[in-house]
Amino acid sequence: MGRPRCRGDRGDRGNAVGALPEAIAALSQTLPAGPSPEIFRRAKFDRPEATPALWQLLFRVLSPLPADCASASTGSPASPALEAQVRLVKSALRSQGYPRQALAQLPEDGSQGSRELLLALAWLLARGPLLEQLLAQTHVRLGDEIPLCECEALASLGPPAPRREADGPVDMRHLQWLMGKLRFQWRNLSTSQQEQCALLGKIHSYTRGCHSDRSLGHLSVAETKLLRDPEGGRQLLRRLESENARLEAALAWRRQELLFWRWMDTVLGICPLETSPPTFLPRTPASGGGELELVARELQAVHEELQGAAESRRAAWEARAGGWGPEWSAVQRASQEAVGRELTALQWAWEKGGALAQPHGPHRLVKRDAGASEGPGLRAAEVIGALRSQESCLEAELCRLQTQCRQELGRLARATPGLIWIPPPAR
Repeated sequence: MGRPRCRGDRGDRGNAVGALPEAIAALSQTLPAGPSPEIFRRAKFDRPEATPALWQLLFRVLSPLPADCASASTGSPASPALEAQVRLVKSALRSQGYPRQALAQLPEDGSQGSRELLLALAWLLARGPLLEQLLAQTHVRLGDEIPLCECEALASLGPPAPRREADGPVDMRHLQWLMGKLRFQWRNLSTSQQEQCALLGKIHSYTRGCHSDRSLGHLSVAETKLLRDPEGGRQLLRRLESENARLEAALAWRRQELLFWRWMDTVLGICPLETSPPTFLPRTPASGGGELELVARELQAVHEELQGAAESRRAAWEARAGGWGPEWSAVQRASQEAVGRELTALQWAWEKGGALAQPHGPHRLVKRDAGASEGPGLRAAEVIGALRSQESCLEAELCRLQTQCRQELGRLARATPGLIWIPPPAR
């Protein structure tokens, strides 16, 4: 009775081992400059020949190229030297909170540490929708799109930065020249955007009725370029085929993702332990409902335990920080005021008409007649209202910063004997 069951288990394990290279190949095809499954296998055993390919992979993942360069096979800008890639990857992972210190201690010549790089890649895959973000960045855009996401624009600049004294004398004329140059560049940017909008409106008006999709009615800039340059259609076709291949690889990866995470458990098993090893929490498929509920209960229990431990540490920290004097109280008060302004802005935008309930991401620009029936999507009036709400929040933040600058200038003027400071008139 036991032998057929063991033989079946060995068969299942053999099938899983055989499907593992396919899962890794699908992952590599989805990632930019993805290495072969053999590189992943050698990285498990910390082989040095797998290190340069993984450094380049992490560099491309953490600093993705623009869509036009990333999707094109030729014409991409040359990558920096390996030492520069190593420094950038270390800095980016440190800023994102990567917990392992072994990666920061790797040599900058990129000759060692393939297993640590494999763990870093798995950590990036586990902490968020990395593949979705990379696919969105390399998406081939055929329509005229406008980005709209109120959440990021509503965020204020946070608490004020700590004040730093200048290392030497400040040339006020040079500072005024820089401010004038900045205003000039902003005016140029605004003028160029207005010209772009005017040309976009002309294209939409002149090509009305040319599109096969009646819901659109007109051509976009990219589609108009295809009429003027038919040879560019071949390049566009190759880009679309490449994007479809990446999407198919992403779907194959989602079906076989669990095999990769089981294999990563074996990589962690042979990895030397650290005081704070990375924790991989991959998104489990929806089919395992019972297991998912069990994991959710375990995570909830761990969360409650950590919350209890954090409360005691927070109380001890506040008691110790209370004796740091008025400077610490001022910083704490400024942080509380910044959080209060943030919550007020979010609540105001929510009560204004549910602007945050609108879908995020880019929206295609479609020109419609005044009497046309409303279809799905956002109308221009809604976008203008959202932009005006963002403008009011930014103006309030600008007024606050200008008040802080006036107070700082007054403090500096009072500290200099014989200096008469006349504030500029209010505009």
